[in-house]
Amino acid sequence: MLLTSGVKMTPSGNWAHNLTRVDSDDPLTNLNTAFDVAERFLDIPKMLDAEDIVGTARPDEKAIMTYVSSFYHAFSGAQKQSMIFLCPHPNSNHSLRMECWQMLDIIGTLRPDEKAIMTYVSCYYHAFSGAQKAETAANRICKVLAVNQENEQLMEEYEKLASDLLEWIRRTIPWLENRAPENTMHAMQQKLEDFRDYRRLHKPPKVQEKCQLEINFNTLQTKLRLSNRPAFMPSEGKMVSDINNAWCGLEQAEKGYEEWLLNDIRRLERLDHLAEKFRQKACIHESWTEGKEAMLQQKDYETATLSEIKALLKKHEAFESDLAAHQDRVEQIAAIAQELNELDYYDSPSVNARCQKICDQWDNLGALTQKRREALERTEKLLETIDQLYLEYAKRAAPFNNWMEGAMEDLQDTFIVHTIEEIQGLTTAHEQFKATLPDADKERQAILGIHNEVSKIVQTYHVNMAGTNPYTTITPQEINNKWDHVRQLVPRRDQALMEEHARQQHNERLRKQFGAQANVIGPWIQTKMQEIGRISIEMHGTLEDQLSHLRQYEKSIVNYKPKIDQLEGDHQQIQEALIFDNKHTNYTMEHIRVGWEQLLTTIARTINEVENQILTRDAKGISQEQMNEFRASFNHFDRDHSGTLGPEEFKACLISLGYDIGNDAQGEAEFARIMSIVDPNRIGVVTFQAFIDFMSRETADTDTADQVMASFKILAGDKNYITVDELRRELPPDQAEYCIARMAPYTGLDSVPGALDYMSFSTALYGESDL
Repeated sequence: MLLTSGVKMTPSGNWAHNLTRVDSDDPLTNLNTAFDVAERFLDIPKMLDAEDIVGTARPDEKAIMTYVSSFYHAFSGAQKQSMIFLCPHPNSNHSLRMECWQMLDIIGTLRPDEKAIMTYVSCYYHAFSGAQKAETAANRICKVLAVNQENEQLMEEYEKLASDLLEWIRRTIPWLENRAPENTMHAMQQKLEDFRDYRRLHKPPKVQEKCQLEINFNTLQTKLRLSNRPAFMPSEGKMVSDINNAWCGLEQAEKGYEEWLLNDIRRLERLDHLAEKFRQKACIHESWTEGKEAMLQQKDYETATLSEIKALLKKHEAFESDLAAHQDRVEQIAAIAQELNELDYYDSPSVNARCQKICDQWDNLGALTQKRREALERTEKLLETIDQLYLEYAKRAAPFNNWMEGAMEDLQDTFIVHTIEEIQGLTTAHEQFKATLPDADKERQAILGIHNEVSKIVQTYHVNMAGTNPYTTITPQEINNKWDHVRQLVPRRDQALMEEHARQQHNERLRKQFGAQANVIGPWIQTKMQEIGRISIEMHGTLEDQLSHLRQYEKSIVNYKPKIDQLEGDHQQIQEALIFDNKHTNYTMEHIRVGWEQLLTTIARTINEVENQILTRDAKGISQEQMNEFRASFNHFDRDHSGTLGPEEFKACLISLGYDIGNDAQGEAEFARIMSIVDPNRIGVVTFQAFIDFMSRETADTDTADQVMASFKILAGDKNYITVDELRRELPPDQAEYCIARMAPYTGLDSVPGALDYMSFSTALYGESDL
């Protein structure tokens, strides 16, 4: 069959065979046969009657010349020039030159040799039809091989990109799943900073690689489907679904890792606060207990006078009151130590040892106190006199001293707050405390007045009290010193609260700043997602217009990236400030990140879908009007604007397009067949791409294995095998070497050395056998 010359073949037979059936004794029949064959098979209109040539003394030379020229134009190709000067000799297998005057002799002869004309016409066919067949076959093979080479390159690129991405995920997940806690806040904050670097610097390129991988896979599958090749099946573990599963595992590990980091930072912050509180209370208690055991073990009552014994007893009562007042602090110390243990504080052994020492000492103090009381009570009957003023001083000085110690402890107590309201609560409590200072000062002056009264009595009555209070160790100087200390701590507390209030105000500004941006970016991302979805289902303009529109959207989205980066910077400041809640927005940074990544993936996928639709339209020869009709039908039955059709919606769409799909068994079987084509994975929906493929695939003109096999057979000269020399002679160098490298040796009975099996190679190109 001459594809390039315009010659038509019909089932009626070979036109050259008809031309060679000439009879030298019947020129009229010969010419009629030639004219009929030319008109039927070569599209050369009949310009003369045979009788005008045979029965005329001088036939029309111009008409005959036109016929010869028409035969020449019927055989177009690289041999046009040689059609005039090189004609196949009727009795040989090689070409001989025919001068122009020989052709003119045919025209200028009164009665040209009709049989000779028919012979020349027949020879034209035999000379050029074989060469054109070979050229057509070579062109078809080159086309098929080029498609196959391009597809193989895409497969290799997919495999490499998938392997690299999976390897990165495999290396990253163990790092994200490492939950080994750190002992210090600095170490945990460094881990958080490393995680931020991963989210900002390391992950975004991998998100783009994953998106590009899906785009490459979809493009490859579309090209394979359009070229009638089998679908590409990646290596085991490298399917798009495998990549998505691995990616989901990565994101789960990310979420768990970030939550763990923040929770552990909170835990360490709480631990540091508790540890400092423990050390402060322990120091205060140890300072208070210093020398108490020695005091309780004194035997001074054995040589004391009655008044001294009574004084010692009262002093001991005051000590017991003081001891009871310190019971709450000891319980607080034990409770803090227990909480540190429950929170797995790294220095728990030393905390426990110190706490145990305090508790043991406390128990010992209790035992010693009880023992001393018993000794004093045994001698109490021997004592008669007591100095009521000293006793009153001691009783009032001890609680006041405890109050000052408690006040100093409270004023030096560390605090941790996270909101303006919390720091305002602390400030209010501090102001209330300051309001009690005037009454406390009056109590101090009253206590000092008692001491002054004692001194006056001692001086007046020369009492041998050695200038000391036998009922308490708290001196007026100590009260004054502690009072001065309290007064000094008050402004320090004021300053600390003011600084914390300023910090909380700064944190609130950070919250508002982040919330304002997030409340803009979040809806913007949602709006863009909706607009992209609307563009993908509307029919405004051509596919190229839609593609241009989508790429403009993609550019605007990419240009929006600095706002995302700015929000990331604000989020980093929030995390560095240890801000955990934000009432000014419902969007978290994680929401924005996920929405941004989905937006980038959606626009890339949508662009790829339109590109594939263009590829399908061009490959299948679908006009823009047809594409619009397909889209209009698809959108009409896509009631929920999901971009897909359910089975019943798809059936209604087919019926509207003229498909005869009834509700009988035959119609259901036909619909089931169509559904198996458009929904091979049985997910229950039909995409627009699958819909277009179905509408165009049954009428598409695609290459087949049989066509490629027939083309190789022409190049091989009708042999069942082909040689290396024939491949290199007929095909371009790169495609010839491609075939030589992949063709198996031919093993038939008619084989020759170096023969190659083009049949198995042809079937392998279309997935019908192993290449």
